[in-house]
Parts: sequence; structure tokens; C-alpha cells
Amino acid sequence: MASDRLTAPAPTGSGTGALLRAERARRARRRAWVLAGAVLVIVVTAVLGLLLGAADLDPATVLLALFGAGEPGDVFVVHRLRLPRILAAVVAGVAFALAGAIFQSVLRNPLASPDILGIASGASLGAVWAILGLGITGAAVAPFAFTGALAVAVAIWLLAWRQGLHGIRFVLVGVGMAYLCGSMLAWLLARADVRDAQSALVWTVGSLADVRGESLATLAIGVGALTALVVLAGRSVGVLALGDDHARALGVAADRARVVLLLLAVGLVAVATSVAGPIAFVALVAPAIARSLLRDGSAALVASAACGAALTLAADVIGQHALPGGSAPVGIVTGIVGAPYLLWLLATGRRSRA
Repeated sequence: MASDRLTAPAPTGSGTGALLRAERARRARRRAWVLAGAVLVIVVTAVLGLLLGAADLDPATVLLALFGAGEPGDVFVVHRLRLPRILAAVVAGVAFALAGAIFQSVLRNPLASPDILGIASGASLGAVWAILGLGITGAAVAPFAFTGALAVAVAIWLLAWRQGLHGIRFVLVGVGMAYLCGSMLAWLLARADVRDAQSALVWTVGSLADVRGESLATLAIGVGALTALVVLAGRSVGVLALGDDHARALGVAADRARVVLLLLAVGLVAVATSVAGPIAFVALVAPAIARSLLRDGSAALVASAACGAALTLAADVIGQHALPGGSAPVGIVTGIVGAPYLLWLLATGRRSRA
């Protein structure tokens, strides 16, 4: 037996290649199952969103209304109220989740989420200032939200830079900026007229109730364009997740790629927040769900986007129909889901360091 072990032939090149092909096939199947599961959740919750409401509709009525047939009132409810809200939830979920996946992969920190780091708070601050200070409404708010998010991102970058950018310092500075933006938001709302403050409250919790028409078009076009750019730069995300040394060895300019990717992530957060407000914890939780399901160490951009869309749409439907005491904005429901996850993440991280 000992001689058999000593003389056993080493794995051949073809054997190694077969193992690699089998591993790639296994990962591809897992990705397909994860995407199929997310799509199934989206389809089921979208159907529920179309059927349920102040006046429930049966499936045949909804199907006719989708094609413009049936009663005019039913067509109005489906096309002007329920369908835009579903589309807004999907697109906003993709934006927040994709931004979160980029932040967490590039900075190599599971806490590096735009809402925890203050990026979403900066976008909210810019939007609320435009509404309360300048009287701007509608799609014209988006540039102010983007400016607020970009200003916070630049401030965090400058304050966190110490001969390089380290994830934990970036997170700590970002948490401080989030508190600062939150305090300024509270000050703006406190000094505003009650009616104006009420209209601006959406920018502090996140809601999809009024996203339709021009606002939905702004959201879809902005997120679509930025997502296309992320796809073009997608290889850099996975490389940066390995560390700067590996990135340079593979021919990627780490600092430049990091700046480009983080700017794209900031843009995604700004566009989504300017239309739907800061929907809490989607950027934190959706990438974590995707990575835990894939279990292959990848940046999981596509899976994160799908999980973000499913999570946001499901939270919005639950907020409308499943909570006692009436409907709740989607940001409150995602906060209820995300806050325990954040506490769990902090607790497990502390135990692992002990």
C-alpha cells in the first residue's frame, strides 16, 4: 500500500482542466439558481402588487388592464398607480444593491454601505435643501441630490486618506458624516413650515408612493446609464476585491479604478435617492444575501442587483398590505429587516476578533 501511494501518478493537465471545468459549471448552476429565485420573488410580488390595493382586482381584470382593455378605471389603476410603483421598486432596488456591492467589494468591508457611510444621507440633504430652501420639486431635485452625495463622498475620501485608502478608516469617517448629515437634515426640517416639512419627509425614510411619470423616467434612465457603465468596468470590481497588490499584478490601476467605481456607485445612490428617498439597508443587505447564496467569493454584482430588486419590491408590497395599522413607506420596512442584520454583523465580527 505504501508503495502504491508513493508511485501514484500526479494529476495530469487534462485532469486539472476537468476539475476546473466542473467547478465553473457548478458556479454557473448556482448563479442560475440564485437569479431564478430572485426573479421568482420579483414575479410573485409584482403579481400581488397588481392584484392588491384599496380595491382588489382579480387576475383576469389585471390582465385585460395591462393590455389597455377592460374598464377605464381598472386601466388607470394598473397603468398609472400600481405598475409604475412596481417598476420603481425594481429599478431603485437594483441601484441601491449595485452601489452597495461596489462599495463592499472595492473597500473590502461588509459595512461599507452607502447608507451607513452617509452617501445616501448626503443625497437626502441635497434634495431636502433644494425642496425647502429653493422651492424645487420633481426631476429638478436630482442634480442637487447627486451633488450632496458627491460632496459627502469627496469629504469622506479626503478625511479617510492616509497614504492610501483603508476600509475601516473609510467606514468610521463615513459614519461620522452620516451623523452630520442627519443633524443638518433635522435642522432643515425643524425650521421649515409644517406643510413643506411634511412634503420633504419622504427624503428621510424612502417611499415609492409617488414615483411615476417623469420621476420614474428619470430613475430608469439614470440607473440604466450608470448600470451600463458599471458593466463595462465590472472586471475591476472583482480584481480590487483581491487587494491593490493583486490588482497591480493583473494590470489594473487600483487607485484610478477605485475612483471610477465609487463615483458610479455614488451616482446610483444619488439618482435613486433623488426619486425614492433613502431606502434604508438595501445596499447593505442585498449584496450580503447574494454573496451568501453564491458562496464563490465573487463580487456578485448581477446577483446583488437581482436580490436588491426582489428585496425592495417585497418590502414595498409588505408595507402596503401586510403591516397592521395601514400602509408604511418601503424605507421603514427595509429598516426593520436591515437593522437586525447590521446588529448581527457587528456581533459576529466582534466574536471573530475575540
